[in-house]
Amino acid sequence: MPNQVSNSPTSTQKKPDSERPAVVVTGSSGLIGIPVCKRLAERGYEVFALDRVGLPEPPKSNPHVRDIECDVSKSDSVRAAMSIVREKTGGKLASVVHLAAFYDFSGEASPLYEKVTIEGTDRLLNSLEAFNLEQFIFSSTMLVHQPCEVGEKIAENDPLLAKWPYPESKIETEKLIGEGHPDVRSVFLRLAGVYTDFGTQPTLVQQIKRIYEKDLQSHLFPGDTRGGQAAVHLDDAVDAILRTVERRAEIPIKQAILVGEPEPPSYEQLQDEIAQHIHGKDWAVMHVPKLLAKVGATAIDTIAGGESFIKPFMIDMADDHYALDISKANRLLGWEPSHRLLDHIVVIVNRLKENPELWYKKNNLS
Repeated sequence: MPNQVSNSPTSTQKKPDSERPAVVVTGSSGLIGIPVCKRLAERGYEVFALDRVGLPEPPKSNPHVRDIECDVSKSDSVRAAMSIVREKTGGKLASVVHLAAFYDFSGEASPLYEKVTIEGTDRLLNSLEAFNLEQFIFSSTMLVHQPCEVGEKIAENDPLLAKWPYPESKIETEKLIGEGHPDVRSVFLRLAGVYTDFGTQPTLVQQIKRIYEKDLQSHLFPGDTRGGQAAVHLDDAVDAILRTVERRAEIPIKQAILVGEPEPPSYEQLQDEIAQHIHGKDWAVMHVPKLLAKVGATAIDTIAGGESFIKPFMIDMADDHYALDISKANRLLGWEPSHRLLDHIVVIVNRLKENPELWYKKNNLS
């Protein structure tokens, strides 16, 4: 969800540098928002960080990063925040990096997808109509696409297919931006699953956790183990966003750009790599029929009071393969990833082995 920060008259008043291009970042206190604000300020931009909670230090201590309270689910909050931005910038913005959105890995429908992601974006764009805006970046997901076959790759013009509410909300928001605000110079960055040195990406973290704990479920899988899903390291995702801002004058309007590592490791490769670094051996995996897996997932989730990570709806997506054609990102942004998940597993596992308690805490695990 979008975060919110205080900006009262008694808060520290930072004077924007009129020579620095101004950028608004929504969801600024989130996983991606924090480093985006920090890096933009370091690269010579005046950053207006919109969120429901305050930024940590750094980047809050940077004189060119300014916290502004904003809840995109509330019209009055958006209007008040953008009024402050307009006052400080004279209504001229180089870019808006829109990261604020609702996300829930349960797979359940929620009115917050409509209220925050879709309508929140509309509120923000309506408030920007009076601005001289060079670019609007919407953080989308590769999951808006229909999965491909092993050996194939997904490109931006390939079919869209939302299999659960999260990507569905992204498809609807992309459509709203393109059709409801056709004059905005919009860019849709369709990001792969973002991981960090501690893991962070939910399915990856759970896979590591199951193997670390020698959970029986770690030996069972209801899909094709040759399939995999593209990922992108946080540093590479941030780099793609910065390049999009810096090349705003060159990128054509209404562009979708896939951002991720082009060759995803298979489920089996990840299993063995994780197990080798934790237990010093490969990890045997047995195929489980989908119907039996659904029954098992339902039973386990019921016993866990709805707190089990694996939900029945995930079983049907076990075969989904997402490999990305990133030629457009390379052509328009000059971007390619500098990290590779399969090589980075050792870093993530070492963080776990060095301090299991901290690793579990950072990944919101009990």
